[in-house]
Amino acid sequence: MDTFDLALLVLRLGVGLTFAAHGAQKIFGWWGGPGISAWKGAIERMGFRPVTLFAAISSLAELGGGLFLAAGLFTPVAGAVLVGECVVIIGHVHWPKGFFNTKGGYEFPLVLAVGAVAVTLMEAGAWSVDAAIGFSLDANLRVALVALGIIGGLISLAVPRLSSQTPATQE
Repeated sequence: MDTFDLALLVLRLGVGLTFAAHGAQKIFGWWGGPGISAWKGAIERMGFRPVTLFAAISSLAELGGGLFLAAGLFTPVAGAVLVGECVVIIGHVHWPKGFFNTKGGYEFPLVLAVGAVAVTLMEAGAWSVDAAIGFSLDANLRVALVALGIIGGLISLAVPRLSSQTPATQE
């Protein structure tokens, strides 16, 4: 254990538990969150279909991915899931509001995404479940997982745009 491993632990806990708290808000309604029923309504208003699937994916990505990242369990996979979630959060909700968080901009989710990318690329460190069980992925695979998270997020962003388009009716 050295200061690098301690820094990774702090980063994993900060980013992971922040995501997990947001997921818990969506699922359980904790800390003033919407709970799953209201979250489904929000997902529907945002145009994601099928609603139940996207509500489950988004809330479980944050809760599960955040807890896995914090624990350092299958860290590169958890990080990739969180990166994909951030792409959707930033692209669908926060991007139109500009950078700064004071106006609902993408500043905060971008910082979380950067943290998730950094942990994914570096692995979990000595104080992690991954280290305890000997789970490690090649650096090239970790880079590919980050890319896969970004691509998955971009594909998810297309869903509301595609589902809002109706085929032209023929007369």
